[in-house]
Amino acid sequence: MIVVYGIKEKLNPIKSQLSDVIHKSMQSVLGMPEDKRAHRFIPLDKSDFYYPGGRSDNYTVIEINMMEGRQIETKKALIKSLFSTIESELNILPVDVEITIKEQPKHCWGFRGITGDEVNDLKYSVNV
Repeated sequence: MIVVYGIKEKLNPIKSQLSDVIHKSMQSVLGMPEDKRAHRFIPLDKSDFYYPGGRSDNYTVIEINMMEGRQIETKKALIKSLFSTIESELNILPVDVEITIKEQPKHCWGFRGITGDEVNDLKYSVNV
């Protein structure tokens, strides 16, 4: 599950393209299937979005929530892929992008009426 925050005047016009860019990285690095896209966009008024100095109004925060199990190298590759692809396809500089990966144990996830540690039919691997 991905949650994206940004200033609404900057985020709203690019939501669809940013979703495509994020999903492309998730597919190429994590092996996520095409139909596994859970993105939430939170456009904020500028007065509600405080961010560090040296950033522009393009400043965007991407929170990636996932079940634990990916290797450190895999998570770093995902972050680097996102920085690179967002810059090349959306012209948002890496200084204006903040990415956090939040991992939870599988038993802390609930979907399709079961917990993540009970699921046995995922179309992708968590341990990559």
